[in-house]
Amino acid sequence: MPIVGLTGGFGAGKSYAASIFKKLGAKVIDADKLAHKALKKGEAVHKRIVAVFGKSILGPKGSIKRKALGKIVFNDKKRLAKLNKIIHPYVIGKIKNSIKASKNEVLIIDAPLICETSLSDLVNVLIVVKASRNVRIGRCVKKLDMEKEDVCKRMACQ
Repeated sequence: MPIVGLTGGFGAGKSYAASIFKKLGAKVIDADKLAHKALKKGEAVHKRIVAVFGKSILGPKGSIKRKALGKIVFNDKKRLAKLNKIIHPYVIGKIKNSIKASKNEVLIIDAPLICETSLSDLVNVLIVVKASRNVRIGRCVKKLDMEKEDVCKRMACQ
C-alpha cells in the first residue's frame, strides 16, 4: 500500500491538498487533528501536559485550551520541545495504528513535521506543499482568526 507524506509549513495549504487526495479516494491521516485530540480530558497525554504547563491552560470542562498552551510554547523553544516530546510519540503511535488498520488503500499522512520526526521512515513518497510567507500569514490570519504576530511566532518554530 502506498503511503504518501504530505508536509509543509504552517498555512502552506497541506489540508487543502489533503482534501483533494481524499476526494480521489485516498485515506487521509491528519496529524494536527490527532494532536488536538490529545489535548482533550481523558486522553493519555493530557495529564502529562497539564503537569508540565500548569492548570492555567485548562478550560472550564478540563480540556486544554490550545490558545493558552500556544502562547506558552510559541514564545519559548525549550517549552515547545517539551510539548513535542509528549505529543509526538502519541501522534506517531496513532498514525502507526491507522496504517496497520488500513486495507490496500492509498494513505496520506498530513503532518507538518514529517522530516523532523520518525514519520519520514513510514512514507514511500514525500510531497512538500509550499506557499510564500505572505500568503501563509494571510491564510492563517483569515482562516484561523490569529494575530499576525502569533502566526509569525509559530512559523519561526517550524
